[in-house]
Amino acid sequence: MNLFEQWESNVRSYCRSFPAVFDRAKGELLYSEDDKAYIDFFAGAGALNYGHNNMYIKEQILDYLHSDRIMHGLDMYTKAKLEFIQTFTERILLPKKLDYKLQFCGPTGTNAVEAALKLARKVTGRSGVFAFMGGFHGMSLGSLSVTSSKSLRAGAGLPLDRVTFMPFPGEAFSEHDSLAYIRQVLKDTHSGVDIPAAIILETIQAEGGINVASASWLQQLRLLCDEHQILLIVDEIQVGCGRTGPFFSFERAGIVPDLVTLSKSISGYGLPMSLLLLKPELDIWGPGEHNGTFRGNQLAFIAAKAALEYRSMVDLEKQVQQKEEFVRSFLINEIMPLHQNIDVRGMGLIWGIDVSGFADERRAALISSKCFENGLIIERAGRNDTVLKIMPPLTISLESLEAGCLILKSALQQVIADSELDIRAEASRHAAAEPSMARN
Repeated sequence: MNLFEQWESNVRSYCRSFPAVFDRAKGELLYSEDDKAYIDFFAGAGALNYGHNNMYIKEQILDYLHSDRIMHGLDMYTKAKLEFIQTFTERILLPKKLDYKLQFCGPTGTNAVEAALKLARKVTGRSGVFAFMGGFHGMSLGSLSVTSSKSLRAGAGLPLDRVTFMPFPGEAFSEHDSLAYIRQVLKDTHSGVDIPAAIILETIQAEGGINVASASWLQQLRLLCDEHQILLIVDEIQVGCGRTGPFFSFERAGIVPDLVTLSKSISGYGLPMSLLLLKPELDIWGPGEHNGTFRGNQLAFIAAKAALEYRSMVDLEKQVQQKEEFVRSFLINEIMPLHQNIDVRGMGLIWGIDVSGFADERRAALISSKCFENGLIIERAGRNDTVLKIMPPLTISLESLEAGCLILKSALQQVIADSELDIRAEASRHAAAEPSMARN
């Protein structure tokens, strides 16, 4: 037993899938303590869109550290915060004609979700919320209440009520059926469900298995919210900050949410930071009504400002579009032909390879494990973790992107071949047993 297993809680998870001691990282590569390199298709669960130790961002951080600047400021006015606000509004909000106020929340995404839910209830005077099957929004009680996974919800130890889960468009429900169901619940005087304060969603369900909502579905949902005076909360924590190409994943639909949650890659360097964007007319908070000791991570402000500058300098949106085309082509031409039960979906640089069609749901875990053995870190998501999630840093080189995809293809081929051997072996055992049974 190593020291981690001896002293660290059983709650640890990712280390069980990627059992190496990591020591350093650069760009899209992670290095273990024995100096083995791994291509990163995980990107800190979406917190490292700009890669590990991005040089431009790191220089800004080091300069700030060396100059004895403010490191902890609660919600006081600081120069670091001021410069981030200026950069974010000038480079993101104003060019996109988005009128939002900024609320700096506790350091992780779940706190931004908590703030959004609290504010929606305060503004509307309603207590209910609609969320979606397959959605993930965090692990504190409020955000967990709008997270659909039964196993995760069970950890709360108490009822998570005031939330009604609606069908997200996908295999079970078409986009039309999903919207029709929501409309029916809202208009039916006998549905037993009150008009909610808000509807919260991810435009692409990441942990839910890379389920992509179309632009037209998002537009119809926005109209439905307007019709019933329901606030629309879009969770951009994992699929925002350029993951789909544009800075916000909802931009492709031309909609304007009432509230937007950001975290993970908003800091640009893997530093803890979360942010709630809210329409000005919703800002009815009293001073300190939602607070936290670390709601102003000064170092994260510096990194976040640098990340926005870097994004423009290298035209990261165009880079993502180019890499998206490579991944899409590779998945369609190299991965899908491997087996009839493979499905792929995604956009930008978040894609899923769905192997739930295999009879043995352990196949996804085996594929991920073989990838790791061969130098690729790739996470699983979706129901029963049967979707392999491709989510590299947006800055990944095309060479590393191709190399990682080839490792993934090889792992798939090996697991499929082993699966077919197992099926043939099982069939042979049954055939051999039949004469013996007949004699008996």
